[in-house]
Amino acid sequence: MAQAAKPADDAAQARPAAAIAPNKPQQVAAQATTAPTDILLQGRISGADNQTYRELPFEVPAGTARIEVEFDYDRADKTTIDLGLIGPGEFLGRDGLRGWSGGNKRRFTVSANDATASYSPGALTPGQWKLLLGIPNIRAGRDAAYTARIRLTAAAQSDAVPQEDAKPLRRQAGWYRGDLHMHSAHSDGNCATQSGARAPCPLFLTAQAAAKSGLDFVAVTEHNTVSHLPALRELQPHFDRLLLIPGMEITTFQGHANVFGVRAPVDFRVGSAAVPDWNTVLREMQRRGLPVSINHPIRPSDERCMGCGWTPQPAADIGLVSLVEAINGGDADTPGSGIAFWQRELNAGHRLTGVGGSDNHDAPTAAEEPFGPSRIGRPTTVVHARELSQAGILDGLRAGNVFVDAAGSRDRLLDVRAASGKREVAMGGELAVPAGERARVSVQVRNLAGGRVEATVDGVKRDLIAQPALSSAEQTLEFQWPSDGGRHWLRIDVRDAQGRLALMGNPVYINWR
Repeated sequence: MAQAAKPADDAAQARPAAAIAPNKPQQVAAQATTAPTDILLQGRISGADNQTYRELPFEVPAGTARIEVEFDYDRADKTTIDLGLIGPGEFLGRDGLRGWSGGNKRRFTVSANDATASYSPGALTPGQWKLLLGIPNIRAGRDAAYTARIRLTAAAQSDAVPQEDAKPLRRQAGWYRGDLHMHSAHSDGNCATQSGARAPCPLFLTAQAAAKSGLDFVAVTEHNTVSHLPALRELQPHFDRLLLIPGMEITTFQGHANVFGVRAPVDFRVGSAAVPDWNTVLREMQRRGLPVSINHPIRPSDERCMGCGWTPQPAADIGLVSLVEAINGGDADTPGSGIAFWQRELNAGHRLTGVGGSDNHDAPTAAEEPFGPSRIGRPTTVVHARELSQAGILDGLRAGNVFVDAAGSRDRLLDVRAASGKREVAMGGELAVPAGERARVSVQVRNLAGGRVEATVDGVKRDLIAQPALSSAEQTLEFQWPSDGGRHWLRIDVRDAQGRLALMGNPVYINWR
């Protein structure tokens, strides 16, 4: 027999709607002779709620096996309300955060055996659950009404058991090509349906597109959710030559950052009492041993792209960051590229691996335009790793022997070596070069005949190579760099025959100790 959910505020329920406080949600439960139980939550937000979170509680009785939610609100003047679901436990606990769909879904369901993309399936523990509203934008002086209709039904339950991590797909050391930034139906990825309409894009299509592009690995980085983890576990045995790395794009009002290897939720509510600033998040990721990459750092952060730019307040401790997305999609030669931001942080003394990511939201697309949709694998991040496994790739990213193939080719190579005395290091390595001595630098490039090699020292392009032009499909250039005994970094880029950035190299660090 269906149970009526108990109102959070009995007095409020008894009052007529006009008398209810404008910013307080109203819960109304309707009991029928048979299941289901329907709950109505209504309230209002105002300009004072801009960039805050609100929790709307409702009671889930014992025996509930499915929760269905339909949510709507007044969208005038770019008002935006994002949506998530919290169970009766601690936010990061087993019965806590169950998902976050942001602004891309207005209907979802959660049960013991299945869940809408962006939400995690599992037993529905009885107690007080909460809809989590995030309000990235409502203009001053405006207000907006919202309505949530919740239906509780009873059914059989079962628990899913997580699988162990896959074994290395390849055990040999070498260069592995991948994409570190993409989205599917589990956040805001969408693509064409069979009939030509648009719909949330299945994660399978992401893996399929990556495999067709010849990639060795991808990191699937959904916004503020880990609901894609069961799908990755399902897909990995089929894609036995493509490593699927679980990731998350931590998406806040003050910037976005990818975290790689994540297998549990991350509290993303930067600016709230629970997560006062980005440093709280970064320290927690450090404690969990997960590398963090700042995404598209100089994008706008306004109504054009809410929270997209890197604007942490107070300033984030970059010493807690491992990577910077220097190239996002097709922005390599545009003002939106993150290369300048990355180089400024290198000059400030931070060792950061520069990476690239397609930020793909439409797996089948082959679009190539800057700042627009980009195909999976453009750009490609190429990592020298001991093996093709999650641990191998993440350790390789931290080590920094990495280059970015801006066009996402399958065969271009940039291998940089620097030596002093008997010591030789690759990109990401540290080399001591006393004052008055010279570092010997070797640059190997493949499949860019007609292009040219550029050297950058401390953010400034330097004419260090006597003959920088590339005349053959495979070529090695050598030059020497005179040391003044100070701390410097040196990196190599390669441009194609049309002058476009083709390969972006990572630094060799000179005299950093």
